[in-house]
Amino acid sequence: MQFAQNGRVPSPSRITLTDVASRAGVSVATASRALRARGEMAADTRSRVLRAASELGYSTTGQVRGRPRRGTSLMFDLVLGHFHDPYTEEITAGARTTASRLGYDLVLTAERDEPADDWPERIRSRGSAGVIVGLIVPTSTQIAAMRRAGIPLVLMEPPSEASSPLPSLRTTDSAGGAAAARHLVERGARRFVVIGGAPSYRYGRARVDGFVRTVDEIAPGAPCVRTSADWSAWDARRACARALAELPGDGPIGVFACSDEMAAGAYRAIADSGRAIPRDVLVVGFDDVRGARWLHPSLTTIRQPIREMASEAVRILAHAAAGGEVSTEAIVMPTELVERGSTRALVRD
Repeated sequence: MQFAQNGRVPSPSRITLTDVASRAGVSVATASRALRARGEMAADTRSRVLRAASELGYSTTGQVRGRPRRGTSLMFDLVLGHFHDPYTEEITAGARTTASRLGYDLVLTAERDEPADDWPERIRSRGSAGVIVGLIVPTSTQIAAMRRAGIPLVLMEPPSEASSPLPSLRTTDSAGGAAAARHLVERGARRFVVIGGAPSYRYGRARVDGFVRTVDEIAPGAPCVRTSADWSAWDARRACARALAELPGDGPIGVFACSDEMAAGAYRAIADSGRAIPRDVLVVGFDDVRGARWLHPSLTTIRQPIREMASEAVRILAHAAAGGEVSTEAIVMPTELVERGSTRALVRD
């Protein structure tokens, strides 16, 4: 590190990239890449460089890193565990459309499945104006890092509750499960299979509980086999096949899957068993992603307002970035049953 003749650390205006690299124990090139969030490097290396820059008061603009001055940042981050399925595509589309309308860019930031994941440091280094965290609950350390940087967080469909209150958006999962149960009974189902998700996230439990409770209320004594799958079509096919083999009694079957992808797996299991949809088995999914209408027959499902939730999350961040107060009370948006071909069998007495 360079020192002035009096032995003190140079003032922030005189701090150079060389000083940061020396403090972090890395090359100047590595320090540069870390500060610009470019290239692959170990999370602890990037964190060490960012920490050194913060301690020295260095930034590429000559200002201390963190949330930029009001009006200088036109960027929001969307943090997800992955970006390659229909559900996350809907989140991305909703957030991107509204961010663009409000004059912000949207940065897609992947959460890495490792203890040293540094997404808060990456976001902090580029001075984001706010962060949407989808289907993930940030740790207390990650929340604290964002608060120190003055960067607001909004959670979308958190799988569990955060360690401290944060703004969040979610849907009426239990009511959606209940609506699926009522619809299947009304359409003539007398035996039931419900496919929950594993891990058993908050929203998955609520959907199953709403379904089972409603079946017990309006069709008391009806056989109901509960099973679970890892939120994939392949595993749901296996789980549904086993449940169909275990289901006692006779009569029309109603299957409720906690996601449309798992419902697609149930379609395969039903065909494997020699049954047909909707002649022998009625099926309801959950989400209403685009692929639901492409199944044959098209899938009856519980629609989540996925794009609307993502859009509202962006509006909350824009309000916070403008200096507005944001409530930590959860915003709950309603689900809606969308009837399609998978439950259009004749009602039987």
